[in-house]
Formats: sequence, structure tokens, C-alpha cells
Amino acid sequence: MKSKKEHWENVFATKKENEVSWYQQKPEISINFFTDHQIPKDAKIIDIGGGDSYLIDSLLDLGYTNLFLLDISENAIERIKSRLGEKGNRVTFIASDILEFNSEITFDVWHDRASFHFLTTENEIKTYQNLVAKHVSNNGYLFIGTFSENGPTKCSGLEISQYSEQKCELTFGDRFEKSECFNANHETPFDTIQNFIFCVFKKK
Repeated sequence: MKSKKEHWENVFATKKENEVSWYQQKPEISINFFTDHQIPKDAKIIDIGGGDSYLIDSLLDLGYTNLFLLDISENAIERIKSRLGEKGNRVTFIASDILEFNSEITFDVWHDRASFHFLTTENEIKTYQNLVAKHVSNNGYLFIGTFSENGPTKCSGLEISQYSEQKCELTFGDRFEKSECFNANHETPFDTIQNFIFCVFKKK
């Protein structure tokens, strides 16, 4: 059986960016979070599992200066570096399994769209909870986009976890206060619809 890393290295080595279900040319819901909450341009922002996402491109275009992108796949990171060209010099890239991530830095925004739901065991989810609590600064934001209870049960051939608003709150509510949760549909490049739940939390 392939390791998680081998699985994702293979995905990013064999599929084009518009051949994966999570592709979106403009991540409007995520961008709206940054503009609606008036996140300062020098805020420390980390995008978890951001391999093929266009969020970093959009944040650079909006003038954000303190950007970090984490992905388990080095192929994914090389791909986005190639796309960004010289602009990529303004981003700190981290090749790591999120469950093994450790940093002295605390972040003002922890952004995760479509990565968290790949954690399926109690131990994995607990590890993630602790990571977020450690790495988000006081009054910092946690933005989570994950499959809803009306969303897929698998993605990229892997089992996933589905979430409701109540389950998101139970998962992060000990250390974070919920600002809002809402459902939204994502249209994949294959003309299918995936239902997500997006939640915004603020560190207590």
C-alpha cells in the first residue's frame, strides 16, 4: 500500500492541475474571507495543502507579503513554484505532512481548504487540533473548508471525513470561537458538484 506521500507525489506527477476535482481558477470564497475580515497585508498566512490552489497567486496580487504554503507533495510545490515564477520568491514553501509540521512561527491566519478532511482517525484529528492551537496566534483566524455531510465520501481514491457545523465546532471549539459557518457547492472540472462546509474560527 502506498504511503500518503507516495500517493500525493503520484497525483501531482501524473495529473494536470485541471484534472483534479479541487481545481478552481479563482478561489473566491477564500479570497472573500481575507477581504471581508480586512486581514492586514503583513499578516503571517499559511495555506495548508495548497499545492495546486490559486489562493497564493491571488494573495500576492492583493499585496500580501508574509505567505507560507505547506504541501506533502514536493511535486506539487515544484509545480506552483514554476507557475509563480519570480513571484514565488515572496513565498515560503514547506514540504511536509501536516501531521509532522512543527514551527516556531505563529500564524495570523491558518487557511485549509480541502486538506483537513483527509484526516480520518481520531489520533490524526487530535494531532491536527493541537497543531492549529499551537501555531495560530492569539486572536488569529482558522479558516477551514471541508466536505460537508452532503459531500463526497471519497476524494482522489482516499477515504475522507465529512463535517457538519456542529462537528466543526466540537472539533475546534475548545480553543477557538466560531465566527461563522456556511455551506457552498464546488463545481469540479468534471461537471460534478461537491458540497463543502466553510467555517471561520478566531483563537480565544
